[in-house]
Amino acid sequence: MRKFFKKYLPSHESIQQNRFVNFFGTLLYHHNLWHLHRRSVAGGVAAGLFAGLIPGSNPVQFFFATLFSVIFKVNLPIAVFVTLYSNPFTIVPLYLAAYTLGSWATGSRAGSFDDLPPLELSLLDKKFSEWLPVLTDYLTTFGKPLIIGLFLLATLLSVIGYFTVRILWRYYVIHAWQKRARRNHSNQ
Repeated sequence: MRKFFKKYLPSHESIQQNRFVNFFGTLLYHHNLWHLHRRSVAGGVAAGLFAGLIPGSNPVQFFFATLFSVIFKVNLPIAVFVTLYSNPFTIVPLYLAAYTLGSWATGSRAGSFDDLPPLELSLLDKKFSEWLPVLTDYLTTFGKPLIIGLFLLATLLSVIGYFTVRILWRYYVIHAWQKRARRNHSNQ
């Protein structure tokens, strides 16, 4: 399992040189931020899942993933990498799910998107800098249900991600032990 992660994750040095991360300075030298073990990786996944729903672009989410990793002493590269699950292709469904969850939690009209203004699709052929303010204004019309829903969805995804990694890691280790035991038994 560690070989897989080491193969695809950025190196310790490349992360420390990132301008959004090097703000943390010597706090990045803690050994748990870089070790690949079950608790650290599961915590990194949870931190990344939570940070991935923080509104803003990837540098903002990378910063918060790093902050959570430093605070909770979990794997930093995993946390930063996992934030990428919220991207231009997934952000709309995630925010709609968060809005629905927030509407349900606040008791407002859950799932009622009729009161929202239509999104201006004419901006799709424009530059990112032109449609970002329009999208931001559109998202602010969601208000309280969206904010509460984002927090609840981020928490839910973090808890599910944490325990899923812990269970899968444990299953992998048990499977590897059994495989090794069978191999050793057949060699005797």
